[in-house]
Amino acid sequence: MTTPSPYDAAAAALSLVAIPGGRDAFADERDQAQRGRDKQPPQVEVLRLIGQNKFRYLRSNGDPYAVPHDGPALAVPLRAKAHSASGSLRQHLIREYLHAYQRTPSQGALADAIAALDALACGTPEADLWLRVAPDPYDPEVTWLDLGRPDGQSVRIAPGEWTVTYPDTEAGPVWRRSKLVGELPLPVSPAGGWRAGMTALAELLPFTEQTLPLAVAWLLAALRPSMPRPIAYLTGEQGTGKSTSGRMLVGLLDGARAPLRQAPENLKDLSVTAAAGWTLALDNLSGIPGWLSDALCRVVTGDAQVSRALYSDDDVSVLVYERPVLLTGIDVGALRNDLAERMMPLELSPITRRRTIGDLWGRYEKAHPQILGALLDLAALVWADLPHAAADLAERPRLADFAELLHALDRVTGWRGLDTFSGAQDDLVDSVLDGQPVTAALCEWALSPSFPRDGWSGTMTELHVLLSARMRPGEKWPQTPAVLSARLKQSAPALRKRGIHITPPKSNKGGKQYTIKLAA
Repeated sequence: MTTPSPYDAAAAALSLVAIPGGRDAFADERDQAQRGRDKQPPQVEVLRLIGQNKFRYLRSNGDPYAVPHDGPALAVPLRAKAHSASGSLRQHLIREYLHAYQRTPSQGALADAIAALDALACGTPEADLWLRVAPDPYDPEVTWLDLGRPDGQSVRIAPGEWTVTYPDTEAGPVWRRSKLVGELPLPVSPAGGWRAGMTALAELLPFTEQTLPLAVAWLLAALRPSMPRPIAYLTGEQGTGKSTSGRMLVGLLDGARAPLRQAPENLKDLSVTAAAGWTLALDNLSGIPGWLSDALCRVVTGDAQVSRALYSDDDVSVLVYERPVLLTGIDVGALRNDLAERMMPLELSPITRRRTIGDLWGRYEKAHPQILGALLDLAALVWADLPHAAADLAERPRLADFAELLHALDRVTGWRGLDTFSGAQDDLVDSVLDGQPVTAALCEWALSPSFPRDGWSGTMTELHVLLSARMRPGEKWPQTPAVLSARLKQSAPALRKRGIHITPPKSNKGGKQYTIKLAA
């Protein structure tokens, strides 16, 4: 069998272009190739034609990507030499060339062909690429879950039903893959319905009866793109399996061996990790510094990290992300109010029967398809009930979207997760107030017999002197009235929930008066 010439494919593609009413525009080139194999077209032209015929091109955040015409709907980066799961365009071109001609192209030809395709991609419109979870381009009530499989199989979740299928390569969502996107098993609806799947989940993860619905709601929220979610915080006494439970909970949507990570040292490391994976799971926290507290608040509500592009003086690199976040730890210390309002404690019960790690993970991987199927069963039911639950919900906390989802889950299952969530939020408010010297001193004074019945009025300087007298030994106290004012402003929402209302003056000039009153 004769090995085809690289020119055969090129000539076939070029022959499609002709001069109307005249001689074929490329007849001379084909005639020359037929007279001798020593005058074949450059490899770069063959590679370029392979790239143009096999892929369509798009840009996302300014970076060019290729998407195979015949699937799967996975974005292939043009400028990466290597990539996980979807590969790089360089790898795809080498593979196609090897299959056709049983030899490898030169590196120079590859570089030139990719540069030409990169130039073509720069003229394409911006498009959205999705990591793990995506909305349907045409139906806002439908969401998609990428199973992380090489063939591109995904789950389409619609109100009332879900199906395993392949997204349309032209009209469906296009997936972006990274090394943190693990492969998920094909989901299977349990024989006993979603309740059987939740029973299997409860047998593996030692949640209390009250917090299991919250864990399920967090997983369902993670199946909805562009949705603010609470930060799941696995807590419990030593030996309750927080790290293993966290890895299993995250692994249901990120792959069975999804890693937990230590807290990053800076914002840049956090941004890179958050943008590369779907869930951000930080293990064994003993405290949350101020910069990390602010960053976690932005991760769950949506953030973008902008930095200077490599080898560039006037261009930038942009990382955009909005991720489900999970933390583990016995005690994360004093929390800032804005972080506390976004946290959802998930308490674990003490483990009474220990298993070997091999036995535990074996059970988990066996049950994973049924648990995932049960979650999808619940998701389809909750998606269908969300409009009714939203209309039925009278009051909403700060995370209103999650409250609506949790209320819909309660309506579908008969659970009382929203009540548990509201109670946990109240407990966190108490922790915030008791954990800060300023608010602890103010609450102690406001609830004491010495506090004026009709409220207090005075300057911040007077309040600073008054509260300083209640400072406990060893506490870090604001050194100036201005710092005290900033601390109280930061804690004002939590204080109002405790019934303490601070009204600042319109201006601080001329010794303007602050007022502090207790709710009736």
